[in-house]
Formats: sequence, structure tokens, C-alpha cells
Amino acid sequence: MHGMAAIEVENLNRVYRVFRKKEGLWGSLRGLWHREYIEVHAVRNVSFTIDEGEMVAFLGPNGAGKTTTLKLLSGLIVPSSGTARVLGHLPWNREDAYRRRFSLVTGQKEQLWWDLPAQESFRLHREIYRIGAADFQRRLDELSDLLEVGQLMAQPVRELSLGERMRMELIAALLHRPEVLFLDEPTIGLDVVSQRKVQEFLSQYQKQQRITVILTSHYMKDVEALCQRAIVINKGTVIHDGPLASIVERFSRHKIVELLFAGDIRSTDLSRYGKILESRAPRVRLQIEKHRVSESLASILSDYAVDDISVMERPLEDVIAELFTADDKLVPSNR
Repeated sequence: MHGMAAIEVENLNRVYRVFRKKEGLWGSLRGLWHREYIEVHAVRNVSFTIDEGEMVAFLGPNGAGKTTTLKLLSGLIVPSSGTARVLGHLPWNREDAYRRRFSLVTGQKEQLWWDLPAQESFRLHREIYRIGAADFQRRLDELSDLLEVGQLMAQPVRELSLGERMRMELIAALLHRPEVLFLDEPTIGLDVVSQRKVQEFLSQYQKQQRITVILTSHYMKDVEALCQRAIVINKGTVIHDGPLASIVERFSRHKIVELLFAGDIRSTDLSRYGKILESRAPRVRLQIEKHRVSESLASILSDYAVDDISVMERPLEDVIAELFTADDKLVPSNR
């Protein structure tokens, strides 16, 4: 089945008109008569295609347009221009047939009733999606086993920990067996153990059911555990679409060089080559600009006795963070 496009997005744009508030009292009064608006491009000419059964990371800084794109694909908002197809449906037509085929899970929004046990919310889902009784029970057992929350079904949702609640949200999202899943920051605020549980579950479930997934996350551990491909979006525009691994090669401006010196070494002398990340004699870790790595190494080797050298790429999360903060500094942001 692989190779069929599940999601096709073509030149999608979403522009918001935002009221620009004037400073001070006089400005506020003038604003009553004479309103000035600025246009904010939340999504600007975004295009991509995702095949059935693919799990793709959707990355970018806050306000980059990720959530807006997921809302467009879920049919919650209408684009200013451009188009998209998900499983052959135009999302913002909001057909029931489409609603049955996808789910949107956000780390921020709850779809469960706070005061009721999760099992009551699930029963409601069964009615809404008209899931047969036998299917429903089988799926519920399967999902609650995988997510290890069977014994919590009867507890009011508000008594559950954040991690337990998130796992219940996932069950609610998957009971009707959607073919496409949009995950917006599913592990936000979760402790490391819960994060790992959610990751392991998603990885297993996705392989088992071959569903198509778009995942946004600030935790690069989620992304690395689950996705091979990443679409990176900034200021509403796609700036990278390809292997996750090549983000580091493409955007990292530094490499990490670890040196093991043979003799005594005053690491302060090494700061002329790059930033000293760690210095525990005789071992020193430096961050050196990519284009200076070979000349720096040559120079270090001619000046010092070195037993061992390793050159490594920087971790993905550092590169992503640098990419976004550097970019934010360059361009005034309109968040």
C-alpha cells in the first residue's frame, strides 16, 4: 500500500488580520475610530506530500505555523488560498466521512470529561463514531493494555497524572481506528518515563496499523525515536523537507571535536580554536565552526601531543534550537 499519497498540500496560505494596538491613552482613543490592521502570514505557500503509512516530524519554532497547518488539515480553519487533500477529502468541507478517518491529538486540549472516569468518555466516543460493541471492547482492551492504563479506567480523569491523562487521550483518539493521526506536542509537560511510554506506544501502534502520522514536538527525543523524515517550517514557510538526519548536515554550523592529550595541557590555550564545552584534563571537548575543523586540527596536532581525536556532529536538538533562535534574531517576528 506504500507509495499512495495520504496527504497532499499545495500552496497553502493562511493570513490573519491582527488589530495593531496604539501606545498610551491617546493611541487607544484614536484606535476607536481609526483601526490599523497588520497581516500575519501564519502559513505561507506550504506544499508537501505524505505517503500512506509514513510518520513525519513537523518541526519549527513557536509561531512558525505548525499548529495552523494541522488545524487546516483537520478542517478546523479554512485557508486563505491553496488547497489540501487528506485521504481524498477536502478537510474544511468537514464531511462526517472524513471525521471518521482522522484524529487530532494536542498536548494542550482535552477531549475527555474531567469529572467522569475515562471509560465514560470512551463510551460517548463509541456512540459518536458508531463503533460496534464487540469492536469497541476489543480495541479498548488492546489500547489500554498497550498503554498500561487498564486499572485507571474507572477513576475520574482529573485524578490522573498528566502522563496518564495523555495516554487516555491517545486511546480516545484511536478508538475509531483513524487512518491519519495529527499529533501536536503529544508529550508536552510529561515526565521522562511517560514520554518514553508514549513514544514506545506510538512506534508500536504505527507499525502495527500502518497509519499515517504527522508529529510536532519540541522534544527531539520523540522525533528521533519515531520519524525518519522531517518537514521544517519557519515563519510559515517550509525550509527543509527530507531525512531527519540531513538537518544536522544542512543547518549545523559547528562540529564537536573531542581530544585526548598525551602531555599536560592548559585548555585555555585551545579557546582560540573554538568554544570549550568541557575540559577534564587530559580530555577536552571543543565546538569548532565546520569550515575551520581541518585547519584547527592540523594546527592543534602540530602544537600538542595528542593520543586520540574524534569529530562528531552536534545533537539534533542543539542544531534545531540554534537554527530557530538565530533566525529569530535576524528577522523581527510577528507572533
